[in-house]
Amino acid sequence: MRRARAVLGTACGTHFVHDGFADILYVLFPVWAREFSLSFAQVGLMRTAYSGAMASFQIPAGLLAERWGEARLLAAGTAATALGFTAAGFAGGYVALLGCLLAAGLGSGVQHPLSSTLVSNAYEDGRRRVALGTYNFSGDLGKVAVPAAVAFAVPWLGWRGAVEGFAAIGLAAAFVVLLALTNLKVGHAPVPAEDSGRSAGSDWGIRDLRGFQALSLIQVIDSSTRTGLLTFLPFLLIAKGSSVRAVGFALMLIFAGGAAGKFACGVLAERLGVIRTVIITEAATGVGILLLLALPLGIAAQIGQQQMRRTNLVCTNVPGPRHTCYLGGQAIERIYVFAPMVGDHPMAIALYSYRDMVHMGLDIDPLAMADLPHFLDALTESYLEVVSLGRDAGVSAHTRRTL
Repeated sequence: MRRARAVLGTACGTHFVHDGFADILYVLFPVWAREFSLSFAQVGLMRTAYSGAMASFQIPAGLLAERWGEARLLAAGTAATALGFTAAGFAGGYVALLGCLLAAGLGSGVQHPLSSTLVSNAYEDGRRRVALGTYNFSGDLGKVAVPAAVAFAVPWLGWRGAVEGFAAIGLAAAFVVLLALTNLKVGHAPVPAEDSGRSAGSDWGIRDLRGFQALSLIQVIDSSTRTGLLTFLPFLLIAKGSSVRAVGFALMLIFAGGAAGKFACGVLAERLGVIRTVIITEAATGVGILLLLALPLGIAAQIGQQQMRRTNLVCTNVPGPRHTCYLGGQAIERIYVFAPMVGDHPMAIALYSYRDMVHMGLDIDPLAMADLPHFLDALTESYLEVVSLGRDAGVSAHTRRTL
């Protein structure tokens, strides 16, 4: 059992790293779009390149593992993904980025089929469903933790430094995976077995062809339903009168429920069986979607509104480009930043840096702040006080108010 747990821990760590690589793209796309002046179509093509390469290599990865074993191929794929993102940190244009993501996606294609195989084999005589649920849950942790860490690091290290930093972690993970699986003596090249009259399709590792076909069909339906729900749910909630922030809260609940569900379904399947668990979860998903269509915002919206009432101010800062940008062939001299007020908030403050300037924009409800001129004077005075602290270091600054 200790050996099985070690295999599970190695597979979970690999899943965490690979799903982290996949989802930091959502953090990087806006940065790349701004730096390289990309259109939405170009951004979508980058996502398609990564996802398409990853999906297309999963079946070949399984076939190659039959010859070379899971350990070497899994380590090589993890290293290839990390090297692809390392190269992306040095990319100077769109085509180079596209090529790097294509290579990284191909490398990441080995993770799901090979890691899940290792877990299934390690728990062949044990609690396999719980182990696979834990393995799937580890990927969701990577989707949450890694993009958040990269988003936190980008303002300090820049996107290139943040990407290269996590890529270095990926390279280290590839070495650890190879070392761990070698020491555990799992994932080696299988020894060819003599033909024992197995049924057609068994060379693919499929023991129950009808069951495999049924689960594959369920997976197609489930993925299509999930994608459609996540795509159109924001429009549905807004049509029902929801605010943008409440929509974000609803999506957070869905992602959190999905992560918890992957972990819980493994335990549930141990008690009820795979088929019953699949029927219950798919039926619950369908009923939930139908209820979303029919019911008003109700309790979930009230919870979201309560969350908004706990704050009364939006304050955001965005690091902008340090070089001169152009629009229609003309150099942009200044940027007037604007942050819309959310919900019942009376004020929103936004800061945006451009070249050697920091631009501040205020959006204030005059009914909520009767002494607006006094507030602006106090804000200017506080700004000058901060500037005075930097004069000893040779920092010069000025202020200009536009109402």
